[in-house]
Amino acid sequence: MDGIYKLQLTNIAAGGAALARVEGKTVFVEGGAPDEIACCRITEEHKTWAKAELLEIIEASPVRIDSACAFYTQCGGCNLQHIEYNAQLAAKRAVLTECFSKIGGLRPVEPEIFPSPPWEYRNRMQFHCLRENEPLARSQGAERLKFGLKARFGDIIAVSDCPIADPGIREILQRGGKELRLPPEKDRFTVYSRDGLLLNEGGQERGKTRLLEKDVLLDAGVFFQSNGVMLEKLISVLLEIAGTADAGLPMADLYAGVGTFAVFLGAVFPKIDLVEENKKAVGIARENLRGSSVEFFALRDSDWVKEAKRRKQKHGFMVVDPPRAGLASRLASWLAEDGPPLLAYVSCDPASLARDSKILTEPMVRNGGYKLKSLKLFDFYPQTSHIESLAVFER
Repeated sequence: MDGIYKLQLTNIAAGGAALARVEGKTVFVEGGAPDEIACCRITEEHKTWAKAELLEIIEASPVRIDSACAFYTQCGGCNLQHIEYNAQLAAKRAVLTECFSKIGGLRPVEPEIFPSPPWEYRNRMQFHCLRENEPLARSQGAERLKFGLKARFGDIIAVSDCPIADPGIREILQRGGKELRLPPEKDRFTVYSRDGLLLNEGGQERGKTRLLEKDVLLDAGVFFQSNGVMLEKLISVLLEIAGTADAGLPMADLYAGVGTFAVFLGAVFPKIDLVEENKKAVGIARENLRGSSVEFFALRDSDWVKEAKRRKQKHGFMVVDPPRAGLASRLASWLAEDGPPLLAYVSCDPASLARDSKILTEPMVRNGGYKLKSLKLFDFYPQTSHIESLAVFER
């Protein structure tokens, strides 16, 4: 199968590559676009699939556009800038639907899409610090600094701009970051910028950002959602969902981070059980929820299951927002059997969400499992293949 092929590219797969078929194998073509004819070279071959390099576009896709970033072909941060935004959304919807069908074994669902501003949306970014020890800099006891992002091929690429970044971050990059104090012991650091607030590891690390008329404390070194506009949309939808739950029972917020969801959802319920294994995040959550009726559990998800079984506490509503790997298997099984009547699952990976959905909707478990009520796609990361979604389950 080695060699160069003229390929008819079809849809966009999970991960952002375009698909083609050669000799019965699926071929993934990075940088390809739907409905495109291209000249490609096979670079990697496996039993049932292969990867190919895009050499020449013979007939361009009707949704192909010029990328807006000078670093696009080198930087590994974005991989869909060459595709028109509405086509990006359509591709992500298809990936999410296919995951639920093939991995989850659930009937095809039509996700509702919540689009984002396609540019200057990203408030939180992690950069690599590239230190240049030039003779003049060394003699003055200083270093020249450049900021880098992970490269598409290779290690790190220095960047002087990023069109998906918040305007405050773009200014920092364009000025060379001279106003930032950086952590001397780290070569990688995080910056958060929104509405005039600027936080970074090594400098001012903590501050409050305004979300839906509430101030939420965050720390540059602790996870926080990277797209403030979409976070507000997600919170608004969660509030609507929570409004249909049994408000006489407590709610639970799992993988709660700094307590962002609980800040807004807590007022609906008499009490909140907040679960987060990162102790630094729990400390910030205590500040964000000061004055609220909250019980904090600095536990891993699987350990909290043991605690929940011991306490036998019933909840009217629960929101879970796990990392890319999804729910711990013990937690997924416990939720299927003994979870609340209404469950909101925020996901950053459609494959793990679909896998967990299969467990949650298993009808043979005790109490009959859940039914998938709705599926929504929140485009937190335009120009990339990352998919953030919300699945709502009910008994």
